Amino acid sequence: MPAPEPLDTGVVAAALADGRAAILPNPSPLTYVVAATAPAVVNHAKGRPAGQEVALWVHHDAAWHGLGAALALSPAALRSALTLLRDELVTLLVPVRAGEPVPGPALPALRDGHLLLFGARWRPLAPLLGGFPLLYVSSANRTGRAPVATTAEAVAAFGPGVPVLGADALRDAGAPHAATTTLRIAADGSLALVRRGAQDRAHGPDPAGYLARLRAGLAR
Repeated sequence: MPAPEPLDTGVVAAALADGRAAILPNPSPLTYVVAATAPAVVNHAKGRPAGQEVALWVHHDAAWHGLGAALALSPAALRSALTLLRDELVTLLVPVRAGEPVPGPALPALRDGHLLLFGARWRPLAPLLGGFPLLYVSSANRTGRAPVATTAEAVAAFGPGVPVLGADALRDAGAPHAATTTLRIAADGSLALVRRGAQDRAHGPDPAGYLARLRAGLAR
């Protein structure tokens, strides 16, 4: 079977470079996301207050390493956090060190002493993300509505003013989709579920089983 054609990222790349929002795909069963180089732009697209916290998208290694000194995590927990972001594709609340300055680009992601981080690096998006090392991101939905799972839903929800990078052909249309699971990691690496989402629901109705699986995998 031939490899799929690369995504045509020109329109969304131009929007991001111009400081506007864009709707980007994730692998199934995750929904689409809204991203921008400024947090207020993400919030405006979603129809929520400009100053609301927005996840920092640490898809770039430099962005992740730049946070290291500010994160209140043991070395083992730091490794676990990166695994959760890169491999499990969750949204993660990570504690910051008291008295340690938080890097300026991360301040919009600061919530109650934790940074809200997203770290997915889906291969079809790599050429686009490589040009935007600093991005803010949130589920692609207007406030109060469900996140969108298809290109058509994204266009209907956000209108012509927000370009959509459609990738339905690379996703599983028959799968149930949801926003990412949100976890909180503690300094010692222990995990807590903050918001149910696609990852834990794929493992059944009891999120405790999902957390147990994660803990077992991280302990190896």
